[in-house]
Amino acid sequence: MKILITVKISDEQFKKIQDLGYDVVRISESKVTNSSETDDADILVCYNPFKTLDIEKMKNLKYIMLTSVGFDQLPKEKVLARNIKVTNNRGGYSIPMAEWIVMCILEIYKRAKMFYNQQQEKIWHMDLVSISELYGQRIGFLGTGTIAIEAAKRLQGFGVEIWGNNTNGRDVEYFDKCFSKDEIDEIFKNCDVVVSTMPCTKETEGMFDKNKFSLMKEGSSFINVGRGKNVKEDDLLLYLGKFKGVALDVFEQEPLPKDSLLWDAENVIVTPHNCWVSEKNPIRVEKLMYSNLKKYKEGKELANIVNVERGYSFK
Repeated sequence: MKILITVKISDEQFKKIQDLGYDVVRISESKVTNSSETDDADILVCYNPFKTLDIEKMKNLKYIMLTSVGFDQLPKEKVLARNIKVTNNRGGYSIPMAEWIVMCILEIYKRAKMFYNQQQEKIWHMDLVSISELYGQRIGFLGTGTIAIEAAKRLQGFGVEIWGNNTNGRDVEYFDKCFSKDEIDEIFKNCDVVVSTMPCTKETEGMFDKNKFSLMKEGSSFINVGRGKNVKEDDLLLYLGKFKGVALDVFEQEPLPKDSLLWDAENVIVTPHNCWVSEKNPIRVEKLMYSNLKKYKEGKELANIVNVERGYSFK
């Protein structure tokens, strides 16, 4: 069985995969094109080679392993037409993303951005009015997947109440209360901080609009690490004045246009789709890669199978 790998892996990982009995070919995504070396592969391990690699020509291809969590880059129609199995890196970036969420909540409550700006201007000014405690606040997560779980776990020590929203309102560890998708407004109405970790699907695209922001409490905060297209930024801008703070790592258009008003808003934290980055990511990716390739060889159920048509990964 042949594997085409277009992402960077260590030599040790390459040898371990070969030892599973695979014929392994490594070609960088910046260089990969269809050829006799690629087109007979049974498995493709990649991030996004699809601009130069046409999977329609890969007649033996049965399984695509993505090293990303999102899979918007997939040629979905071709995948669905041939029923190609797809897995992603669900959970692989959850810890650094969870840390970013906690960091931003604290920066908002402690007004860190204001103090950073004062430091740049060498201004000594104590703020005795607008600094808040996180203790006793209610934090609501839109989506209770691995990112939200890791963030909720880390927030336990702050003495907060944690609510979650998922498809059927099922209970999830580290959450005090969960609501179904039909009860999502409970999160917007009652939480002091609303955190979106949702993927972008037909149902969620543009979901967070003026109707949702109007429900939120005066002095509440909104954070998005899910998908930028879920938020109507023009509507968010209309309601910026009511928020204690907003933190965004993803946007409707990326890079965020230089003329976006979000850049200069005093109560907005902007980071460039960067919250997933960690020096430990390659270790986690290689661990999952090896595990799934071993399972595939042994005919066992794979981790992180993606529902390509519906737009999310199964548990």
